[in-house]
Amino acid sequence: MRATRKKNIGIMGGTFDPIHLGHLITAEAVREQIPLDEVIFIPAALPPHKLERRVVPAAKRLFMTKLAIEGHPSFVLSDMELKRKGPSYSSDTLRALRRDYGEGADFYFITGADAASELYTWHDAAYILTVCQVVATTRQGATLDRETLARYFAPELLQRILPLETPAIGISSTDIRQRLKLGKSIRYLVPEAVADYIYKEGLYS
Repeated sequence: MRATRKKNIGIMGGTFDPIHLGHLITAEAVREQIPLDEVIFIPAALPPHKLERRVVPAAKRLFMTKLAIEGHPSFVLSDMELKRKGPSYSSDTLRALRRDYGEGADFYFITGADAASELYTWHDAAYILTVCQVVATTRQGATLDRETLARYFAPELLQRILPLETPAIGISSTDIRQRLKLGKSIRYLVPEAVADYIYKEGLYS
């Protein structure tokens, strides 16, 4: 009997405040290069590293993400972190995904090389590297700081951090929020449907 192939599942977590074309271009580049069967976009309810900053309500960020990925056959949306109380730790999300998928999937957690270089500061980081590979994308020219990471992780865990070159897209949610505050255009920075929703709801202005 032929063994069933495991699915390759990408995980694209983040505040998505707002989601922009850089997120989508990065996800698509990783999907093609790994390759991935699907990419799950998971907006954070309470981002642990942004507890001091006010963010748009989670339900609205979830809806913007839905608008952004609509129509892509391999991009799916999950509200699992919105349903969970407390800070949105990636390790808790991975535990839930492992329960859902069992051993039928290999997980690839997509993040920037700058964030991956600080993986040792993440909650339960060793568990994250045990259950998935962390794809460290070189967006905006960031490189992976393996020297620092080697001080905190054993070689067998360190090798589960996979640097991957993706298009350098100089777009950030911070810049988009600032542009909106100043009344500047965000055309071509976010999907059109997302821009329309932002203006309709008066977000960030």
